[in-house]
Amino acid sequence: MQLVPETQLQLEPIPTTEKIILDVGGMKCAGCVKAVESQLTQQPGVKSACVNLATEVAVVEAETGTINAEQLATHLTVNGFPSQPRTAAGSIFTREDLQARQRREMQSSVQQLLVAGILLILSGIGHISSMAGLTLPLLNDIWLHCGLATLTILFPGRPILVDGWLGWRRNAPNMNTLVGLGTLTAYTASLVALLFPQMGWECFFDEPVMMLGFILLGRTLEQQARGKAAAAFRQLLALQPQVARLIANPEKIGQESDKVIVSPSVEIPAEQVRVGEWLQILPGDKIPVDGEVRYGQTTVDESMLTGEVVPVIKQPGDMVTAGTLNQTGAIAIQATRTGSDTTLAHIVALVEDAQTRKAPVQKLADTVAGYFTYGVLTAALLTFIFWFFWGTHIWPEITMSSSMEMTHLPTTHHNTVPIHYPPLLISLKLAIAVMVVACPCALGLATPTAILVGTGLGAERGLLIKGGDVLERVHQLNTVVFDKTGTLTTGNPTVTDCLPIEIESGESLLQLAAAVESGTYHPLAKAIQQAAQDQQLAIPEAKDFHTEPGLGVSAVVAGKTVLLGNWEWLSWHGIAISEAAQQLSQQLATAGKTVVCVAVGGTLAGIIAVSDTLRLDAKATVDKLRQMGLRVMLLSGDRLEAASAIGKQLGLDSADILAGVPPSKKAAAIQELQTQSASIVAMVGDGINDAPALSQADVGIALYSGTDVAMETAAIVLMRDRLSDVVESIYLSRATFNKIRQNLFWAFAYNTIGIPLAAGVLLPSLGFILSPSGAAALMAFSSVSVVSNSVLLRHLAHRP
Repeated sequence: MQLVPETQLQLEPIPTTEKIILDVGGMKCAGCVKAVESQLTQQPGVKSACVNLATEVAVVEAETGTINAEQLATHLTVNGFPSQPRTAAGSIFTREDLQARQRREMQSSVQQLLVAGILLILSGIGHISSMAGLTLPLLNDIWLHCGLATLTILFPGRPILVDGWLGWRRNAPNMNTLVGLGTLTAYTASLVALLFPQMGWECFFDEPVMMLGFILLGRTLEQQARGKAAAAFRQLLALQPQVARLIANPEKIGQESDKVIVSPSVEIPAEQVRVGEWLQILPGDKIPVDGEVRYGQTTVDESMLTGEVVPVIKQPGDMVTAGTLNQTGAIAIQATRTGSDTTLAHIVALVEDAQTRKAPVQKLADTVAGYFTYGVLTAALLTFIFWFFWGTHIWPEITMSSSMEMTHLPTTHHNTVPIHYPPLLISLKLAIAVMVVACPCALGLATPTAILVGTGLGAERGLLIKGGDVLERVHQLNTVVFDKTGTLTTGNPTVTDCLPIEIESGESLLQLAAAVESGTYHPLAKAIQQAAQDQQLAIPEAKDFHTEPGLGVSAVVAGKTVLLGNWEWLSWHGIAISEAAQQLSQQLATAGKTVVCVAVGGTLAGIIAVSDTLRLDAKATVDKLRQMGLRVMLLSGDRLEAASAIGKQLGLDSADILAGVPPSKKAAAIQELQTQSASIVAMVGDGINDAPALSQADVGIALYSGTDVAMETAAIVLMRDRLSDVVESIYLSRATFNKIRQNLFWAFAYNTIGIPLAAGVLLPSLGFILSPSGAAALMAFSSVSVVSNSVLLRHLAHRP
């Protein structure tokens, strides 16, 4: 037997990864998105890259230490996509950046709109007057139109042509490449016709003018629609406070509220506050960090977080959240979470991350977009070749037309005598139309704009949906599984029965139970400890704590081992259980109570019954989910009798109740549903014990009142701690995904119908020809309609 050297047995450490976020400019269509992703993934150390056209953000996952953000940004900038690393942690922009960008975009939109309007009016009047047979001395001058076309190309059209050329040179042609080729080809052909009239060509200088006019108009409308799509996220960013009042000498503050008001403070940027520092919050201030109230009393508007319009009273010891509004009193708080660790910063980061995660259905659009421009150029070339070499010979009548029908610019005279147009000119026009009508932009915007609106709208309503992939899975759901304690119930159980069976004199049953439960944190433990406090019982000291999740706890009290838990826990320790005790336990469980058995020194000492009431909206939530066609199930570690009592109140069938499932087996129960019944499962939970099941489920939904682990694991987080939000999150996810599908359908439909029309498929039979300017208008309309359809989600996605 050959021994392997010890050095060969050592496993190489698994490289850790880091996330790099870049703000990327210069992207115009889905082809640009594909080009940026390709350039990023080709860099050493980069494992994956996700680029969003609507938010102009790239999220890169790279091996730690192999490449930095500056290198990636420089590489993209050199290759034509001006980029910079994200500087503000957890947010796309600071408030100043956001406002400055909004002003620039508004000014740019107004300028583009004015230019597009002037171009379309001047070229349109000339075009219409020619078709109507009117003679306008100035507008009928072909040299005027030549000059107008030249100025259009040199000034408003120049950025489009330059970007298109750079894309071509980088071997990454984009939408601007197609528009630029079409514009220059039409302009060149018209210029040749003007300078060499003996060729008999038609001058159509109005076509490049109208093409660029429609493109600028479409981009302006698209930009405004994209601004509306991002409105919800911008409002979320605006909630972030910018300034905090730091209390220099917190030890001088007394109990009186006026001391809080007059205490000296220094204004500093909110991001510079450190954990443990004291801050002064005056009436009308936004609270800059998460913290604990130390002095003073006030009411706080927490509607941005909870949706509740009624202000909440805050006193010393209460927690406050960054971004909420202090209303009535002055308070002093001590910072517990600052900067990117605050609740609001987490919400912003989750929403931003969600907006960069694509839905799997977008992969088809991305694949098509990667080859789209090359395909369109090929189609334009084939269109030209077909009509020049074959089409005009097969159907010679298409080369004969009246000047009223074919001429797009005024000439010095008008007649209705049919004239002959060269095959070269007809073929060229059709090829130009093919290049201009194609719209990769609509494909690129179809998914991200819908996700942008959907996730932003969700954030407004306290629903954090973590990306497009989640939306697609929610759309496929057919089963929703609820955890019981703390999810369907309030999570605040109370002790209803305390029944001693065999206990020695000394501490009472409740005292012993409270002592053992002091070493654990669980709703049942809180209930038992609260009951002992209500009766003002002295809780003895306990030691040697041991917890078995889902079964029970043990500790040593006054030299004796005390066990608390279910029957399985006691049986495992060899505790004998009488038939009378079992019958008593059965009666309590049938009444919907959770039974906790107490054993002292190897003997059953008594039974404690705990009751947890249903949430007020639990029954309505279950009914609405069923109305949506979903199967609703209950998953609980309680005995079947207790779980069935809750299920009966909710109207659930016995087959939909999974009882006696310990936390360690909840994930396996979800997996069994997925495999045996082929269910697409959503799991709703709140505790740390639910994290494996939330991860195993196709969609994990966590209540914000739950643990951080559960919320990190879940795909959807309900910030308002309302069970009814489960219904709304599913409804919003479905509505958003439907918008994605509609957008992709229209994006493909525009190109599927528009390209053949532009190629002249109806020319022989109906004599219909799509002019280059008409193709530009159709292309611009396709992008605008896709983005506008996403914005409509804000009006359609009302609560069910």
